[in-house]
Amino acid sequence: MKNALKIILTFLVLFFGNKTQSQELETYLRIAAENNPKLQSAYTQFEAALLQSPQVASLPDPTLTVSAFGRMIETRLGAQEARFNLMQMFPWFGTLKAKAQAADLMAEARFQEYLAMRGDLFYEVKKAYAELYELEKTIELKEENLEILDSYRELSLSKFRSGSSSMVNVVRVDIIREEAITEIELEHDALESLKKQFNYLLNRKPKAAVSIQDTLVLNALGATEMEEIDFDAHPELARYDSELEAYQSRAEIAQKEGLPMLGLGVDYSIISKRTDANPEMNGQDAIMPMFSVSLPIFRKKYKAAEREAELMQIAAIQNREARENELLGIYEQTRYEQNKAQKLLDLYDRQIISSNQANNLLVSGFGNNTEDFEEVLRMNQDILMLNTQKLAALKNGFIAQAKLEYLATKTENYDENK
Repeated sequence: MKNALKIILTFLVLFFGNKTQSQELETYLRIAAENNPKLQSAYTQFEAALLQSPQVASLPDPTLTVSAFGRMIETRLGAQEARFNLMQMFPWFGTLKAKAQAADLMAEARFQEYLAMRGDLFYEVKKAYAELYELEKTIELKEENLEILDSYRELSLSKFRSGSSSMVNVVRVDIIREEAITEIELEHDALESLKKQFNYLLNRKPKAAVSIQDTLVLNALGATEMEEIDFDAHPELARYDSELEAYQSRAEIAQKEGLPMLGLGVDYSIISKRTDANPEMNGQDAIMPMFSVSLPIFRKKYKAAEREAELMQIAAIQNREARENELLGIYEQTRYEQNKAQKLLDLYDRQIISSNQANNLLVSGFGNNTEDFEEVLRMNQDILMLNTQKLAALKNGFIAQAKLEYLATKTENYDENK
């Protein structure tokens, strides 16, 4: 019964412990998404792009012409005192719709750019977090190792007093201790600097508290699942797809703008009554409907605009292809880094176990005057090095995992309620 209870408690600690650690990093990611000014700027640019559609999809402003005559113009019905002319031009059928579509697609491209930037920011936060973890745990290792060195010093000093060992062993320990103390001091300074850099990334005060979890959890997607990544759904590529469609709409706009614009209007004249005669409809104001057509005879600008849109389509296709190749290359390199980190972690685990066994034998041998103290110190430093290398491999594996998560980012639809 006691064993069963212990298993249950262990499971709960592991489950809720990992959940807490995950929530801790998630909190920093949320803060970065809300506070990072570069990301906020990208979203603001997207919101500004949304306002292009109602601008370009509106009819041109109507024109009102008012003519007041200093000298009245005589007509059959009376003298013309003033004239008002109101005209509204209408672009060719479908032009405004194409303009709205192009503007919406460019806004969508800006939104995809924002999503890609957010994913990249999350990667940078996770990378900085992993570097903080490595440095903090390295300091802890070296501080623990100082205690071990202190015990070695006491052992060697005790053997010197008993006459079974020379004072040089004590000096050797002191040399290593002084070097370790200096390294720890420098790494504490480096840790404070990294924490400030991390807070700047989150756009917080540089001295804001930064909490680091007990361990980094490697839970990357499996190899089979990662091979099924749909890069077509990645925001960086979706951006170029939206730009391509926008330039296709711009080519259509250029064609339609090369067609005539139609104008409808009304001409209203104020006419005073004649006093010298009384013809039918004497003094009645004149209203005349009007129709006009623009004549787009200067074709160079329309052809140039259409060709520009075609070239921009080609550029969007080329940019997309180039970025997709880059993403594929990054994916292959990252998968290698992830596999390398996992293999190194397995290797270091085995080596640390063996080295600890060997170290125990050496310490015991030195106590029995059968082993050289220099070998004890060397093995101790080797164990420290293996532990620090394991931390570096864990950090590199976590960073590779974060990069894979970025590569697996999928596009999203804009939610106006956000």
